[in-house]
Amino acid sequence: MQGGCFRWARTLLSCRNCRSYSALPAQALTDAVTDLGCPASLFPIARALSRRIVAHLGPTNSGKTHAALQHLRQAASGIYCGPLRLLAWQVHAQLCSSLPCNLVTGQERREELGARHTACTVEMASHRAVVDVAVVDEVQMLADHSRGWAWTRALLGVPARTLHVCGDPAVLPLLEKIAGETGEELEVRHYQRLSPLVPARRPLACLSQVRSGDCVVAFTRRDVHAVRQEVESHGRHRCCVVYGALPPNARQLQAALFNASRTGFNVLAASDAVGMGLNLSIRRIIFTSIRKWDGTADRQLTAAEIKQIAGRAGRYGSRFPSGTVTAMNAADLRVVADALQQPSEALTTAHLLPSLSQLELLHSQHPQDNLPALLRRFAAAAAGSLAQTHYCYAQYEDQYTLATMLRHLPLSLQEAWTFSISPTDPADAPLASALLRFATAYARQLRVPVAATLLPPLAQARSEVDLLQLETCHRILDLYLWLAHRFPDAFEGAEDVALKSGALAALIDTSIREMGVQRRCRASSEAAAAAADDASLEAEAEWEQQQVEEWMRRKRRYHKHRR
Repeated sequence: MQGGCFRWARTLLSCRNCRSYSALPAQALTDAVTDLGCPASLFPIARALSRRIVAHLGPTNSGKTHAALQHLRQAASGIYCGPLRLLAWQVHAQLCSSLPCNLVTGQERREELGARHTACTVEMASHRAVVDVAVVDEVQMLADHSRGWAWTRALLGVPARTLHVCGDPAVLPLLEKIAGETGEELEVRHYQRLSPLVPARRPLACLSQVRSGDCVVAFTRRDVHAVRQEVESHGRHRCCVVYGALPPNARQLQAALFNASRTGFNVLAASDAVGMGLNLSIRRIIFTSIRKWDGTADRQLTAAEIKQIAGRAGRYGSRFPSGTVTAMNAADLRVVADALQQPSEALTTAHLLPSLSQLELLHSQHPQDNLPALLRRFAAAAAGSLAQTHYCYAQYEDQYTLATMLRHLPLSLQEAWTFSISPTDPADAPLASALLRFATAYARQLRVPVAATLLPPLAQARSEVDLLQLETCHRILDLYLWLAHRFPDAFEGAEDVALKSGALAALIDTSIREMGVQRRCRASSEAAAAAADDASLEAEAEWEQQQVEEWMRRKRRYHKHRR
């Protein structure tokens, strides 16, 4: 594999009489350009630094990211690379409390005078600016088939003298292989969970038994809202929601409403998006199911996914310092309980995708190819170089679909590539239509006015259909902002759209609050049944407290043994 790192160089050197790349044998250059067998060689600035890698590994709520951020705060210069805009916002706010810090995400740029620190989403990480300290959060995401390429590039390419990576211990074998490949020092620090997390003794019989501080997890937007409606229909609790399609600003507002005391919104209905990016005061996680549709198949959650979600209960320092996890039936609860006790399966492969510069080199050899053809050609040619390595080619079908949709437009390779990597789901018809509309306007007149968003008059949602329309409109505005940072001369209305986007997120949050069901107290027979339920819940709480105390005893024995 190490020989593969220098295959391109050997190919060039073998052609001593060549004056340009074009003079090389076509197939030899194609093989060299598409060789991904040793991607570390693509980042010379990072390789020149002799970086030190510090891995902070542990479960959720173990303080690993906090420890890494302390090093970032103390450094003369640095960068934080997070998986979500929400996390970039949080770290930016934390750092700005004591030092100037820039914020860079796909949709926004905030530059502070004199700032030498940056909080960004991982896709936006610079591979050119040298810093003293970098933090790459949720590093186990490099094994994700769709976004993993960004973490692989950050791990290999961020030019930091000390690189702190935070994540699940399952990533350690892969980190060791990559550090051995790059010849960089790897220091490993293990963390234990700071607060107890225990499985419940029995499943939840029905959602009428939810209590203040509970988070009920479902795996589709429709199911999340169904949970909200059912919880509120019993008249005891109001319910906040968090799911992937909800705008980040609205998610933040809903999280703040749930965390605040005495608002009445004391239960949370959420998708697996709750597992990352929000600081939440959750007492108990309730799985309505342990199966989800992952885009290709309906499957059972992995142990790592269960632990990531369940670990949100019992956040250290919150009003619920210990956490419980349960499910809606006994079989699911057994699976959840087993998952909490077993280590996550070791990760074996990191994902890769070619950069624009690599595609441009390939295009120089195949000028007749449009972008979709280049994407297919590169993937096919790279397969051989990835055999018998710990790397694999990432999923690129969404990019290919968007590139195919735009292939008829007179766009340069760079322009077509930029539109094709935009945050657009091809299956989201209104958003894909907006992308096509923006790209067509750009190709024809190099100008995309705000009017191209074609937004209808916006008003507070009164139904699920109305709310879905508001969320769709927000995604279109988000896309416009993303493109405006890549084509600033063409997308002239970025400031206006940013204001509309913020106002729309607030409108979505207000709509969710007002759509809640409020009912008067139930009949006396139902009140008696509720009292019986409360007695049962008190017994369950007593048992959970016993489990927490046993967890604490085991933790004390562990630390005594370590000493």
